Amino acid sequence: MSENPRLDAEGYLIDSSEWSEAVAEELARREGIALGEEHWSAIRFMRSWLEERQVAPDVRHVIRHLGETHGAGRNRVFELFPYGYVQQACKIAGMRRPRAWSTG
Repeated sequence: MSENPRLDAEGYLIDSSEWSEAVAEELARREGIALGEEHWSAIRFMRSWLEERQVAPDVRHVIRHLGETHGAGRNRVFELFPYGYVQQACKIAGMRRPRAWSTG
């Protein structure tokens, strides 16, 4: 990665302030995901939520965002990130791996 952010053993950023769109592109590449418009919409929403609230958004908020902005159905987030919200979306968006998580 061009900026050499520090990652934990599972590939999550240790410090979310080291995140950038270039970092997201590289993390997505490692996950086998080519980021498109809806991916970026979800990721930018997640980053904004994190900056405002200092916590990663629950998946239900991202599902609602995609529905409101793209007319996407409930399962769209899982189509965009097929290995899961925490495993891929949170990782690519530069979130730390949550200890416990509600899936909506």
